[in-house]
Order: sequence, then structure tokens, then C-alpha cells
Amino acid sequence: MAKKPELDDFRVPFFNDGKKAEQFALDSFDPAVKPFSTGSKESDRARLAEIGSQLDALQERLHTQTRQRVLLVLQGMDTSGKDGTVRAVFHEVDLLGLRIVSFKAPTPVEAAHDFLWRVHAQAPAAGELTVFNRSHYEDVLVPVVLGTLDDAARELRYRHIRQFEALLAESGTTIVKCMLHISKDEQRARLQARIDDPDKHWKFDVSDLEARKLWGKYQTAYRDALAATSTEIAPWYVIPADSKTHRNVMIAELLLRALDGMKLEYPPAKASLKGLKVD
Repeated sequence: MAKKPELDDFRVPFFNDGKKAEQFALDSFDPAVKPFSTGSKESDRARLAEIGSQLDALQERLHTQTRQRVLLVLQGMDTSGKDGTVRAVFHEVDLLGLRIVSFKAPTPVEAAHDFLWRVHAQAPAAGELTVFNRSHYEDVLVPVVLGTLDDAARELRYRHIRQFEALLAESGTTIVKCMLHISKDEQRARLQARIDDPDKHWKFDVSDLEARKLWGKYQTAYRDALAATSTEIAPWYVIPADSKTHRNVMIAELLLRALDGMKLEYPPAKASLKGLKVD
């Protein structure tokens, strides 16, 4: 009997003792598999709604206290579904205490600082659940693919990212990092859908086609970045993302497990309110 897949089967091996997870191969993960699907799109959506209600309750507890915080990082190729993930996973969650941050190309002011300067300013505050839709990892992907960052500078940025995430974790931040792994064929279909449907033209940019020509280089850059920055305190998970509903369920399951593991509680009752009556 085949072993039932577990979330940690999709976790990137940890970077330890200065050694990358050399055995990690991104192409060993099939983007089309649906190990956490409940059987159909309808049942997946039902499961997602169920998880969403639990996330809402946990996020409320998180928001009421001032010690812990959560950071969800979403990275992936164009059309892998970062925006769709945010809409679906947090559909049932109260916006109170939830913040979404999207990182674009650095502005001149941002580019004049170190690459983490703008990112640290957006890190979650106490009691906050923050989602990075793209993130500091853009700075070890795009410039690597375009050849504007040499190997020594890339390795230095990897080290700075590990240190930055360690700082966040040691300050009470639980970090969940998801690489939305889509196949080249599925990306072609989604890009074509954006071209064919006038209502989706706003989503399409000609630069997406230029990035697609560099598919192989991006896959290598992702593999290297994940291997160098997956740590025990900030692990990477590869999310098979050809199925949108499976992608959403799997990320929701990861987030639910993380929040559940934080043992969140409401603040203690105030003794001064005992017996108080409102006229």
C-alpha cells in the first residue's frame, strides 16, 4: 500500500553547516500531481472553506496578542497563482490583522539601499499575519537570470537572507515559504488565456513572454535559491500548482499547521472586569 503523502514530503532539505542541499532537484517534483486534493474541484473548495474558518479563528487569536506574528512568502513563475492563492486561502479570514505586500521592481530610492531595506520595513508587526506576494527572493532570481549578479554577490545575498529570516524568527515570527511550482505547458495555457480573453488583458504583459524564453535559467535560479535558503526556522515547500484548487488547499493546510503549532491563546481575562455590570 502506497504511503499517504505528507506536507513535509514537499519540503526542501535544510541548508546545514554551510552546505546547500545538493540532493535537491526541483524537477523531481511533478507540478501536475494533486496529493492533497480531496477528489474534485468542488470538494477541494469545500475543504478550503473548512480550513478558512479555522484560519479565521486562529488569526483572531494571533491578532489579540502582541508576541507572535506570521509571514507567508509566495514565490513562483508568472501565472503560477500568487494572486489567486491570496484570494482563495484568505477568503474566510477577517481582514483585521491580515496584510498583503506585493514587491515590484525596486524604485530608485529602494535600489540605493541594501536589497533587504525595503523588505524589513514590511515584515509583520506583532499580532499580524503578513503575506509577501513575491518577496526578497526576487533579488536572487531576476538579477541572477539576467546576469547582473555574479556568483560571489549571489552567495552573499543568500547568507544575508538566512540571517534576516533568523532575525525575524528569533523575534517571534513564524515563517512559511511556498514556491508555486507550475509546468511550462500550464504556463503557456494560462498566458494564452490572458491573451484570448479581453477581460484578462490587464493581467498580461509582453515582458511575460520574454521571461518565458528564460524558463530554464529561472528553474535553475529557483533550485539554487531554495537549496541555499531552506532552513529549519524558515523552510521552503514546493507546491505542485498546475491545479489551482490543489495549490490553494495545500498552502492552506501548511498555514493551518503552522498556526495550530503556535498554540495561540486569547489574552488572559482582566480581573478588574470581574462582576462589572453595564448600565
